[in-house]
Amino acid sequence: MPAIVEVRAMRTTIVIAIASVALAGCASTAAERGWTNVSAIAEPVLGTKPVWIRSDEEAAEARRIVTGLLAQPIDADAAVRIALLNNRSLQVAYAELGIAASDLAQATRLPNPGFSYARLSRPGELEIEREISLNLLNLLVLPVVQGIEDRRFRQGQLAAAESLLRTAVEVRHAWVRAVATQQAADYVAQVKEAAESRAEMARRLNRAGNLSSLAYAREQTFYAETAVQQARARREAAMARERLVRLLGVWGEDAAFVLPLRLPELPATPRETADLERRAIEDRLDLRIARLDIDGLARSLGLTRATRFVNVLEAGYLRNRESGKPLQDGYEIRLEIPLFDWGDAKVARAEFAYMGAVNRLAARAVAARSEVREAYLDYRIAFDIARQYRAEILPVRQHISEEMLLRYNGMLVSIFELLADVRDQIAAVTAALAAERDFWIADATLSYATLVGTGSAMVSSPIGLPGAERAPMH
Repeated sequence: MPAIVEVRAMRTTIVIAIASVALAGCASTAAERGWTNVSAIAEPVLGTKPVWIRSDEEAAEARRIVTGLLAQPIDADAAVRIALLNNRSLQVAYAELGIAASDLAQATRLPNPGFSYARLSRPGELEIEREISLNLLNLLVLPVVQGIEDRRFRQGQLAAAESLLRTAVEVRHAWVRAVATQQAADYVAQVKEAAESRAEMARRLNRAGNLSSLAYAREQTFYAETAVQQARARREAAMARERLVRLLGVWGEDAAFVLPLRLPELPATPRETADLERRAIEDRLDLRIARLDIDGLARSLGLTRATRFVNVLEAGYLRNRESGKPLQDGYEIRLEIPLFDWGDAKVARAEFAYMGAVNRLAARAVAARSEVREAYLDYRIAFDIARQYRAEILPVRQHISEEMLLRYNGMLVSIFELLADVRDQIAAVTAALAAERDFWIADATLSYATLVGTGSAMVSSPIGLPGAERAPMH
């Protein structure tokens, strides 16, 4: 008889092994299905298809594409595409999706049965006991557990899509700042070169007695200030570029990529976007994740209430043989008695978790409405300010500077008035550059506002150029 039991146990092991191989394929299929859903969410917004790198061949192809993109000046779209292929943090988020798919596959598997074998002997007698048991409670709640894991898997898909889109908007912000700060650094270098020439001319005039010591000192001070501001501008440009480098995931020779010399031209008219609040409530990924969380907690609460008195329920088949006695067959049931723990604490915990999730969703919905309104308001105001600088303020400032230079050459204004006008001109250009930067950051933020939260992405800072402290910043 023990030989028969061992043969049956071997057959059972083979069946379980075959089922495990088949279910391992289920995990891979679930991961593919989840990635398809992530791509469907992100691709229409990004304008390009994201890539989940899972083989050496895919890595080599991604590397080939990235190398081609880095070989020419990269615009904002190219920067986003490079990050989607090269940012390792995104690949980590995709791996989390694979883990969620594996958990879902695990939840579809039947609980393993238990087998025990006991052998007792004394002189002249032998007792052998065999038992096969199965946790009936796990089997009964298997459909509910599968539903919970399926919701977690869908949450994992939305979380991966949110991480992908958030990285894309961060790359666009970083690209705008990198180009803007480099453009500002180039401008201050021109200012410093002009100031150096003026300082040298002032030195010669002062030596010849044609320029007072006070006027000469002002020219030298202005030149020294521009030298300091050039160092600051170069530092800001380097820091902004390194931020972009990190998001692109490049290093070594790849970090020497070339950026455009200036930001794109402003659009002729601002874009009009309707139903932002409604779209945010329906499409925001964090709200969709929160809704799935509430649904899962509601079903989990029902499961907790249904099983509050039953923690362990096992049934087993027994077969016993003793020397000189007939073979015994039977069954065994194990049930935990709720003598001290009635499960009320578990139910209360589940109820509190559910109410917390409901209020969390309500708070996020309020924040989502506010954030999309803020994003659109920031976009429209940033457009108006940037257009005002380009269309009116800078042309007028240029005309004033030309008139001041003519009057200075005609000895109608002093060097003090001319330097003051130069500072005002620098301040106006500085503010115009900052306004263009803020507009393109607001434009990128608005593009993603109905899908991901804006957070602190719209916080802007002045560009450090000489005279910037006098520029009218918004």
